[in-house]
Amino acid sequence: RSLDDTLVDNEKTYRWLKFGGIKGQAESLIVAAQDQAISTNYFKRIILKEEIGSKCRLCKEYEETIDHLSSGCPILVKNEHIVRHDKVCLHLHYSICKEFGIEVPDNWYSHVPKSVCEHEGITVLWNQGVQTDREVLVNRPDIIIKKKQKKTCILIDVSVPWDRNVVQKEAEKKLKYKNLSIEIQRMWNVKCFVIPVIIGATGTVSRGLRKYLELIPGKHSIDSLQKISYPGNITQYYSANLEA
Repeated sequence: RSLDDTLVDNEKTYRWLKFGGIKGQAESLIVAAQDQAISTNYFKRIILKEEIGSKCRLCKEYEETIDHLSSGCPILVKNEHIVRHDKVCLHLHYSICKEFGIEVPDNWYSHVPKSVCEHEGITVLWNQGVQTDREVLVNRPDIIIKKKQKKTCILIDVSVPWDRNVVQKEAEKKLKYKNLSIEIQRMWNVKCFVIPVIIGATGTVSRGLRKYLELIPGKHSIDSLQKISYPGNITQYYSANLEA
């Protein structure tokens, strides 16, 4: 049902499972999660008709569904979800720095982002708030790229929501940073773009993601971003908790 939205790219949503170099065990787990066929408490109670509670075994507050575990559990949000989000940001930042000739290690996962990187009129900011003349409540995108000579600025923000919320989250990000974009254009005299990078918890992506990634300097693969975004909360949680 998540793929019924006309703005969802069905082909790219599944492509990474075929070409992403994922092991069979991990692939089967992801597909089971996509099909809502993981042995959660909610699945056991509603589908298997077992007489057990359906609340999450971690937070004890919400229904233990795939959607809840993949992006909504307040316990997992404190660690696994943040790690997953930061890995996607790290991969983007690594590719951006490499494109601009900024020194980076051989592998993206060894990359340690600096708050500010500058090279030949290019400034790349990592998780930095922008001080504005007028109050802007949301002023800290994940990555900012300022090109002095071309007078352009790119605001990049990443999210890994429920699969059915991918299209909605993309629109929310654009609206969320609209005021900051306007202020930056006025203060820095540049043309500012907001680029949302949204990857569903089990790989769902919108038709617009490829276009957004093409606007970000560097080489960015949807397959790689999908692969990076899944392990933190799905594989680790199910292996450590649901099978216990």
